[in-house]
Amino acid sequence: MSFSGTTPSGHEIIMDAAEEFGGQNTGARPTELLLHAVAGCTGIDIISILQKMRLNPVSFNMELNGTRADEHPKRFTAIHIHYSLEGDLPEEKVIRAIQLSMDKYCSVSKSLNAEITAGYSINGVKGKQHI
Repeated sequence: MSFSGTTPSGHEIIMDAAEEFGGQNTGARPTELLLHAVAGCTGIDIISILQKMRLNPVSFNMELNGTRADEHPKRFTAIHIHYSLEGDLPEEKVIRAIQLSMDKYCSVSKSLNAEITAGYSINGVKGKQHI
């Protein structure tokens, strides 16, 4: 139940099923990698957009929560991303960067058939707007 693959950029990825499904827990689950792919894609977008706005977050973290269908193929039906940023960052520019990633640039999230929503906090203060 363990699979490995090498990406075109030369990086090895190891996947495995949970032990209760015949795996040996030697790698990430494919669904875990899918959520990480969404995070990586949108994270790269947002940092790039903020840098173009001449803004540099001191720290940037994301928390993703996915809801899956009960029946096979048990696809993700909803994914929520919470972005936590620290630094001198105007709220309207953070919102704009998130919106651009979600609506235009993140090819991974646009490839999924799931409702994707986002929230944010800047310097520990939860944002007023739900994206």
